[in-house]
Amino acid sequence: MNVNASNNIPILEAQQLTMRFGGLTAVNQVDFILERGAIASLIGPNGAGKTTFFNMLTGIYTPSAGTLWLNNRDITGTSADKLVTLGVARTFQNIRLFNNMSVIDNVLVGMHSRLKANLVGALLRSPQVVREELEAREKAKYWLEYAGIAKSRFFEMAKNLSYGEQRRLEIARALACEPQLLLLDEPTAGMNPAETANLTKFIQQLRDELKLTVLLIEHDMKLVMEISDRVTVMASGRKISEGNPIQVQNDPIVIEAYLGKDDE
Repeated sequence: MNVNASNNIPILEAQQLTMRFGGLTAVNQVDFILERGAIASLIGPNGAGKTTFFNMLTGIYTPSAGTLWLNNRDITGTSADKLVTLGVARTFQNIRLFNNMSVIDNVLVGMHSRLKANLVGALLRSPQVVREELEAREKAKYWLEYAGIAKSRFFEMAKNLSYGEQRRLEIARALACEPQLLLLDEPTAGMNPAETANLTKFIQQLRDELKLTVLLIEHDMKLVMEISDRVTVMASGRKISEGNPIQVQNDPIVIEAYLGKDDE
């Protein structure tokens, strides 16, 4: 854990965030503060509303009620592509790559929001466009290497990568957007213990070297307790507990939510 993470400066804040789908309330009046420089985890049983909450934070869903702030700016209802330009990037539980594109082209697609060329310039292949494309390609190579993908794999089809490499490619694509805040949805899902351990170290590296703030949904409790400065627990669409890993681990409400209430 990073003892310096709790600097009381929020990068992200949700106030009474609510999401309804017809008569179903998937997320119910959740308050949430994420401090700059922290690694935080969002946990809870299946159906707790974690992914719906993530989707509101990243602009996929517009909240039914409540307010969302990024760096003290109201971003409630801001679209996902606009949030990328404001410094928010994410990965998904189910890996979303362009399988029939090369590894490097997957990263270049992710960098689209940061490129400045207009349509006319792109069509005419102006010197500015050519220079920008060359710079983008070098940056893509940098982030792929940083994410631990071998140079020999850069021009292979994404579908030919191993599962662990595909996870790292998705993170490399997110990093190429130059985020301040990185949201990881089940980053170790489907990984073996060795891959999980390596990715855990890599997430810590992202915070320590790149000064990123990281929020993750994760079912691997060993990883959560090892990596998190703060843990938020949801159940049935509500926040039921929050604190450091030890506090949350020993909270009777959390234990009941996962294990059920003892009838004796």
